[in-house]
This record gives sequence, C-alpha cells and structure tokens, in this order.
Amino acid sequence: MDTQRWMWIAWPAFLAAAVLEMVVFAFVDPMDVHWMVSPLEWSRSAVYTAAFFAFWLVMLLCSLMTRSLARSAQDLNNGIVSELLAD
Repeated sequence: MDTQRWMWIAWPAFLAAAVLEMVVFAFVDPMDVHWMVSPLEWSRSAVYTAAFFAFWLVMLLCSLMTRSLARSAQDLNNGIVSELLAD
C-alpha cells in the first residue's frame, strides 16, 4: 500500500485513540490499574503512554479492517470480473 492509503488508516485511528484515552482516563486513575491480580508499579506517564499505544493499535486494526472490507470486487480480483454461471 502506498503512503497516502496508510495515512487513511493511521490518522483516523490516531484521533480515535486520543479521544478514547481522554474518555478512559477521565474516569480511571492510572495508579489504580492492575495487571492480572497485582497493581502496576508504573508511573502515571508510563500508564498513559502504554494505554495510548494499545488503543491506537486496536483502532488501527479496526481501520485496516474497514478499509479492506470497503474494497470493491474489481480491486480484489485485479480487474477480472467473473460472470455468473448459467444453470
């Protein structure tokens, strides 16, 4: 994929991750975050950073899936359009 198409995927994912980060941490204190059963011993900045990149990865996968599902049959078949078989 060329750079412009990657930006169609990455930029909306970045914006969605930023909004999700603001919403989540408006209600969750990073010092109260636990991993499995033990509390994380990370700084607030480390929790914010790790959460942002996790959110961005999930949103990137969602955007990539949307982009791939939006492709036409002609794009997927390299311009070859098959016709229905007659019974």
